[in-house]
Amino acid sequence: MSVKTDCPGVKKKRLSVHPLFFLAGIVSAFTGSLLWFVSACIAAIEHECAHAFAARRFGFSLDKIVLMPYGAVISGDISGISPRQELIVCLAGPLANLATGLLFVALWWLFPEVYPFTEAAANVSFSLFLVNLLPAHPLDGGRILGIALRPLGKKKARAVLVAITLAISAGILGYFVYTCFLVPNFSALAFGAMLAAGAFGGGEYNRLSFCRRKSFLRGVEEKRIAVSADCTLQDVFRYLREDRYVVFVLYENEEFLGELSEADYISLLEKGDLRTTLRNCLPEFAKGA
Repeated sequence: MSVKTDCPGVKKKRLSVHPLFFLAGIVSAFTGSLLWFVSACIAAIEHECAHAFAARRFGFSLDKIVLMPYGAVISGDISGISPRQELIVCLAGPLANLATGLLFVALWWLFPEVYPFTEAAANVSFSLFLVNLLPAHPLDGGRILGIALRPLGKKKARAVLVAITLAISAGILGYFVYTCFLVPNFSALAFGAMLAAGAFGGGEYNRLSFCRRKSFLRGVEEKRIAVSADCTLQDVFRYLREDRYVVFVLYENEEFLGELSEADYISLLEKGDLRTTLRNCLPEFAKGA
């Protein structure tokens, strides 16, 4: 893991908007589908945030969301993540949408009068759940398929994934051609084109950063967190926040062993071994003291 603790003069953008996103919003407003568009945006952000929360739980960072005309994409640093952890991160997004859709269904059961106001949001949530499970890159289903194909080797796995993605894209574009003889389905055209382009796309990873300069100018809270000495660096990563300074207080069988400051913790992260236990970190910093 690469960690940057000082980034003067750099303002980190966590949410940005693609220029075509505004055009899609304008088109939806004039075509009477603004409610569907807004619902899709909210569901897409929820989807990507679920990925981010799952990644954070394992000590990795997905922290930049870009709103696109067809949804949203998220990027960050998951280099070094294990296949099992990556699988959980991939599933987090679709499962969040499924849970939201089921919540709306339960709401209809209890309060039927809200159905007309929430039908679009529920349909969008279920659609995102199903669509993202398609085995096509860059959808979550494609990433899951990529994990399953890794034993074939990087090049072969990539070739198989591209072929499957292009086949699915061709099927969706073929469906669009069919609808042209009835009522053209331009959503199918956009989705098929997106998959075709995404088949050759690549991931971009950013370094995880904790920019403290501005935070310390306005003051940050120091929080002491008691944890087991058997916790790994990855286990406690989720406690890091830019708006507070963390000190880990280590215990074993309710007995105090020592403390590990956030600065020491981050220096350990820079070495890249997330499986190191906090117990093994103490002697190193005790010598330094």
